[in-house]
Parts: sequence; structure tokens; C-alpha cells
Amino acid sequence: MTASKIFLYFCLSFVLGIFLSSFFNFSLPVLLAVLILGIILISVLWKYKTSVVIGFCILFLVLGIWRNMAVESRILNSELRNLNDLEEKITLAGIVSAEPDLREKSQKLTIKTEKIYYETRPRSINGKVLVTTARYPEYKYGDKLKITGLLEAPPVFEEFNYKDYLKKDGIYSVISFPEIKILGQNFGNPIMKPLFSFKNKFKEIARQFISPPQEGILEALIFGDEENISDDWKNKLNFTGTRHIAAVSGMNITIISFLILNFLLMLGFWRQQAFYSTIFLLILYILMIGAPASAVRAGIMAGLLLLAQHLGRMSQASRAVVFAATFMLFLNPLLLRLDIGFQLSFLAILGMIYLQPFFSDIFKKIPNPKFFPIKTTLSATISAQIFTLPILVYNFGYIPLVSPITNILIVPFLAPITILIFIFAISGMIFSGFGWILSWPTWLVLSYLVGIIDWFSKIPFASLNLNNVHWAWLIISYAPLGFLVWRIQEKQKLKFLNY
Repeated sequence: MTASKIFLYFCLSFVLGIFLSSFFNFSLPVLLAVLILGIILISVLWKYKTSVVIGFCILFLVLGIWRNMAVESRILNSELRNLNDLEEKITLAGIVSAEPDLREKSQKLTIKTEKIYYETRPRSINGKVLVTTARYPEYKYGDKLKITGLLEAPPVFEEFNYKDYLKKDGIYSVISFPEIKILGQNFGNPIMKPLFSFKNKFKEIARQFISPPQEGILEALIFGDEENISDDWKNKLNFTGTRHIAAVSGMNITIISFLILNFLLMLGFWRQQAFYSTIFLLILYILMIGAPASAVRAGIMAGLLLLAQHLGRMSQASRAVVFAATFMLFLNPLLLRLDIGFQLSFLAILGMIYLQPFFSDIFKKIPNPKFFPIKTTLSATISAQIFTLPILVYNFGYIPLVSPITNILIVPFLAPITILIFIFAISGMIFSGFGWILSWPTWLVLSYLVGIIDWFSKIPFASLNLNNVHWAWLIISYAPLGFLVWRIQEKQKLKFLNY
């Protein structure tokens, strides 16, 4: 066993510990018993390498359980959370710690609390609160606010657990339409403020020259913001299996990165130049959209996959992705169960690692010109979708039957469309005349996306709806998928040995 393989087992054990702790409660005596078992295997059977590795895997399993339990305990003991639902107004002072989420008639502010004015004199308090208030006046990132209202626990709806959705981001309390007083400005991170400013200016240019629904698709494609997409269009994206274009996901970023890499190679860049240029553009893109946590995680995974391909070590890519995911889960173990975006990004990357070579072989007769890499795009998209489909079905209850066709018609154009949109927006910031001129080709390519999605969504039986999907579906789906991956890996090993 190599050192990297042993470390992989340690990481998987840690993740398994988080997974088990997410669904089951473990008492302290049970954890101590398991911990002692691991220590015995390491100390008593030190001469036997396999026993030592198993012993350390047990220790990392316990570490994963402990890490998740520690975060859950911190939530339960949160002073701010324990003030929920008192039916008595309280006053908080805090800073707007994230970009305000602007809606048609309201705005949502993530407040990092600093002080509380309740019962006794003002005292320090740490936590996050999601505040919903009127659309105007607008508040900005870094504003310090004094907020008076009812502190409540986030609601749990019949079809959506809003409480868990906020929990993964460290938000356990909400306040609706409180009294707000501005105490100061510019208290945020000095790096984030210009990024958000650029993003808002970008949106202003888009809204000035592009009309709905194209403008809503533009914002979703670039920023992952769906606020300007109607429910009708969200359903169309779901039915056609193209909802991923409205999210800054690992799948989307990775596929776009691969297409940009191929595009640069087509222009005559050396492979090393194309790789570093793609990484630079990837980082620049994440910064330009405000560096949301989902984009940073997706960018890390996509960057690791590009690096593995660049080094010619795709066989090691899965380990690098697992290492990265383990580190992210150490920082926030709640992502594993509660963040669907994290799950989809991780599975999409693994799908491209394990299944893309398989489908590339199947599609070997399809032409793959550099200027329009059909085979590469097709194999990458199908590989990612196969790995993510069970999770999508479990969470959303539908199977998009036309998804392969719609994605073949859309995904190859995502990279050039993204580049064109950025050129259009930046040109419009420099001189509005440039924005007006470039808005026409931008509107045209967005109309192509809108047309494909709209047309395929009207096909009878475009998607198959499933209600109340049981968790056993995941086992039934991923067990044969895992077996398929194992068979593919074994065949590749035989080919290598025969070669």
C-alpha cells in the first residue's frame, strides 16, 4: 500500500464518521470503546501493517464523528439560537456579512451579530441572523446595523426544510421586517467590497440592455442567481435537465474550464500555457462573481481535475478530489448532508474522472474538432449527469428524459457564451455604446439557450415525476454504479498489463 492510498483510506474513514454522525446519535461510552479498539490495533499489532492501517482508520472514523458532534453541539448551545421564539422583541447590532439578496419586494440580509440589547446592559454575542426587510432602503455589504424585532427559528415547509438549508451556513435565527437603524458603513472585508461592486455594476449593465427571460438566464449562468428567473422558467430548466446552468456548480465550472482549455489549444497555445491561462481565468471568474463559497468549492475541485489532467495523472485525480472534500468537510461537516450543491459538485467531478474515458471510447467515431469538441463535451456531460442523477431524483423527484439531448445542444456553447457575456458587460462599463452594440450578439446567443429549453420543455413526457422517493433509492442507484466503475477500472488495468 502506497502512502497516498493509506491517506485516502484515512480521509474516507473521516468522511464516513461525519456521515454516520449525521444520521445516528453516538454516546460517549460507545465512542470511547471504538477509540480503544483502534488504539489496541495500532499498539498491540504494530508489526502488522494492515492492522495498523485499520486501527488508524478507526481513529479517523471517531474523529469524523466527533467533529460533526462538536458542530451540532455548538449549534444547540448557541446563545443566539436559544433566544428564538421568545415572542418578545430584542435588539441586535451587527454587520451585513454577505451580499444582500435582493428580491422584487424585499431583501434578505445576513447579519453577523456583535452585540445584543436584551434584559441587561449590552453584551457581546456571536452568531448569524437572516433578516428579511423591505426592498427599500437598500443596505450594502459592510453596513453596521441596529436591528429590533422578533427572533425566530427558521421555518420547515412541507416540501423544503428551510431550517436545514440555513443551518449549513451557520444561520439558526431569522427576523422578519424589523426596525433597522444604520450605525455605520464599510465594516466589511476590504477585498470583498470591490468584488460585490463589480458584480452589481455587471448586473446593472445586463438589465439595461437585455430583457427577460434572457437577462434572468444571463444572471443565473454567470452568478448562479435565480432571483430574476420566474417559477415557470425554473420548472422548464428542471424538466429539460438544464438547471445546472443556473448554478455555479462543480459540474458547470469544470466543463466550462475544459472547454476554455480546448479553445486556447485551438488558438495555438502550448499545453502548459493553456493550462495556466485556464487556471488564471477560473480564479478571475470566481473573484468577479463575488467569490461565493459554492463557487470557491467548485473551483477547487475543478482546478484539481485540470491539474491531474495536465500532469497526466488522471488515475490520481479522485484522491486529490477526496482530499479536498475532506478538508472542506473538516471546516464544515454539515455540508455532507445538508448542502446539495456540495454533493452534486463532488459527484459530478467523480463522474467525469471515472466515466469520461469510458464514454470517450464509446463515442470514438464521433468527430472531435478543436473548435467544437463534440466528443469531449458529450462524454463529460453524460458522465457528470449519470453520477448526479440519483441525488437529483431523491431531492427533487423527477427524471429529465430529454436531458442528454438538451445538454448536447447547450453545453458546448457555455464557454464561448460566458466569455461573450463578460466582454459585453465590461465593454458596457467602459462605454455604454459598446454595451449596446455587443448586447445584440449576447441577446442572440442567450435566445438560443432560451429557445432550446423552451421547445424541449413542451415535449410530452419531457420528464418523469416521482413522489416521495425513499432513501433506499440512493443505495439501489449507486450500488450498481459503483460496480460499473469497478469493472471499468479492472478492464483498464488489464489493458495496461497487456500493453
